[in-house]
Amino acid sequence: MGKILLILFCILISNLSLSSAQSCESYAFSRNTNYATCASLPVLNSHLHWNYNPTNSTVDLAFRHTGTGTSQWVAWALNVDGRGMRGAQTLVAVPNPNGTFRAYTTSITSYQPDMQPSRLSFEVPTIMAEIVNGDVVIYATLVLPSGRTSFNQVWQVGSMNNGALAAHAFVADNLNSVNTVDFSNGVTTAGGSVGGSRQRRRNTHGVLNAVSWGVLMPMGAMAARYLKVFKAANPAWFYIHVATQTSAYGVGVAGWATGIKLGSDSSGIQYDTHRNIGIILFAFATLQVFALLLRPKPDNKYRFYWNIYHHSLGYSIIILSIINVYEGLDILDPEKKWKNAYTGILISLGVITVIAEALTWFIVLKRKKEDKRTHAGTNGTNGHA
Repeated sequence: MGKILLILFCILISNLSLSSAQSCESYAFSRNTNYATCASLPVLNSHLHWNYNPTNSTVDLAFRHTGTGTSQWVAWALNVDGRGMRGAQTLVAVPNPNGTFRAYTTSITSYQPDMQPSRLSFEVPTIMAEIVNGDVVIYATLVLPSGRTSFNQVWQVGSMNNGALAAHAFVADNLNSVNTVDFSNGVTTAGGSVGGSRQRRRNTHGVLNAVSWGVLMPMGAMAARYLKVFKAANPAWFYIHVATQTSAYGVGVAGWATGIKLGSDSSGIQYDTHRNIGIILFAFATLQVFALLLRPKPDNKYRFYWNIYHHSLGYSIIILSIINVYEGLDILDPEKKWKNAYTGILISLGVITVIAEALTWFIVLKRKKEDKRTHAGTNGTNGHA
């Protein structure tokens, strides 16, 4: 029994090795080109094949992405002076209307590139692309800059939108498609921590802002509106309101700060709507904090105007907060359950608001009726006297 298991294990290992070899070392290119070195990249079903020519510091390479449809673009790049997307000297393969692919070069200078053809910081004497059995292959010859052989490489895949290149997905594989390659010795090393670190910052930014602006702010407003109708809750409702809104503001400032950092890393031009709403929210919330310090006494003649200002600004903050949370969710593009969870929270708060609003009006109207009856009884007694 033990020998049989050992034989089966060896067969399995052999098949896995054969499959791996077929996907990289033994892959047969349609152009009958042989490459001395290849590496299967860790994400996005991609492989890099090349021949290094030390005499003239050139590399003949083929970047291959498997399982590509004719509605997707594919890209591979070297980042000569940095890591990640910005600064990437890129080879792009784009589908033609007839199902073939064309290739060109473009230099990425920001996190919102136009992806139009442009020259790279090094020479690319030849470049072409093809699709064969679902594999898109970019062929190119690179003149390596400054005689170097080791670089950071980036690769990516995205969808087409009416003939234009749409942004790639912001899931883990797309954000971690970064590592290093040394063309002289064939060594590739992991380098996905850059994308992973940025994604963690994005997630932190999203959680902080969803909790502060999107949940705590509405809850603080609800506490002020619906608790103070109960005489037993006075002045506790005020302290609950202040504590909730102050906590929301503190957490929101932390989220806003992470957003500023992310914006600076993105050259400050990405996601303008989300960024601008965030700036307005921070300004409005800061004004609310100062409004608390300038709050007139209840019998002050300016208290009426202060109430209008405070309530108008407060409800504006809540509306903008909810809009911006959804804007952020669209940018992060997480699993659908997270957007559903936030929607569920809002629905729950909405149901509580409807019930509390009805109860508040019932209590207020009942109290007014009792006050009228008491007032009428008092006047009757005085008149009889």
